[in-house]
Amino acid sequence: MSQDLLVTPLHALHIEMGAKMVPFAGYDMPVQYALGVRKEHIHCRESAGLFDVSHMGQLRLHGENAAKALEALVPVDIIDLPEGKQRYAFFTNENGGILDDLMVTNFGDHLFVVVNAACKEQDIAHIQAHLPADVTLEIIDDRALLALQGPKAAEVLARLNPAVSDMLFMDATKLDLLGAECYVSRSGYTGEDGYEISVPSSQAEELARTLLAYGEVEWIGLGARDSLRLECGLCLYGHDIDTTTTPVEASLLWGISKSRRADGERAGGFPGAELILNQIETKDVARKRVGLIGQSKAPVREGSKLFDADDNEIGIVTSGTFGPTKEAPVAMAYVKTEFATIGTEIFAEVRGKKLPMTVEKMPFVPQRYYRG
Repeated sequence: MSQDLLVTPLHALHIEMGAKMVPFAGYDMPVQYALGVRKEHIHCRESAGLFDVSHMGQLRLHGENAAKALEALVPVDIIDLPEGKQRYAFFTNENGGILDDLMVTNFGDHLFVVVNAACKEQDIAHIQAHLPADVTLEIIDDRALLALQGPKAAEVLARLNPAVSDMLFMDATKLDLLGAECYVSRSGYTGEDGYEISVPSSQAEELARTLLAYGEVEWIGLGARDSLRLECGLCLYGHDIDTTTTPVEASLLWGISKSRRADGERAGGFPGAELILNQIETKDVARKRVGLIGQSKAPVREGSKLFDADDNEIGIVTSGTFGPTKEAPVAMAYVKTEFATIGTEIFAEVRGKKLPMTVEKMPFVPQRYYRG
């Protein structure tokens, strides 16, 4: 392991459990365990998987105007976010590009924000540069972050605190788990029901070991995390979205609150608003993010060029793998808008061969969030 890599509070436990470790976003992280990526993926879909996502950035925003300050940086309604609720958001730049995506929770006395590991430092600087004097940003460095995902996640976590059973998708609360004050949200990055749990670093290993002692639970590494999120049509920052893609190109209109659109009561007011709102109104974008299903068995990886039937280059794959649940190659890509219609056949270049793929609606596998 490189001397320069950071480690999570659960690093020693991963080593003990036989994880294969790889560098990821500046951390030494588990990519897979003894089960292997495919079996870990299927286990999470069928039972419950435990993920260490402590490399993510955890922040608190304090102050009466915290919601107003954050809302000025995202095309999302933060001011009216109810207490005990979480919302997906993304930072935009003046050109309408996406700086990062994030999760925001209103805990009443503060906003709790989780940002991507690779963007952590730039996000902190971006927020700090735009905060008014009466709002403070607190960087949380004494907490780990665990995700318990899968159809049996609720049953398992309820053994430690039955209150989790009453939570709905995107609910968030402070709960006692094994004597630790945890921030628990019913959310995740797999498309399955499940929870994300912010736990004090000193108590993270005890919580992880307790959960792993249940027969339903297995450690899941970054490899299966990637195939799970891709099957469920969830973007990976730096791959499927970045500073060169707008939310409209990225098919993320659902992530832009109605109140922030052209006819909303708090329309605009975020970086790149004029460009983004114009794209929404005119639908005038040259390319769109789409889902692709392969017609052969060969996986189509990130970076593969895409062509039409006349051999004209029309786009590029931004994420791709073989979907263990879909039992077919799945990919996300950007294609020229005229090729973004569901059912369109296009061709991916893989090792000099053109493999047929079909534009398909995402998610490829039904999302099973618990909405009551």
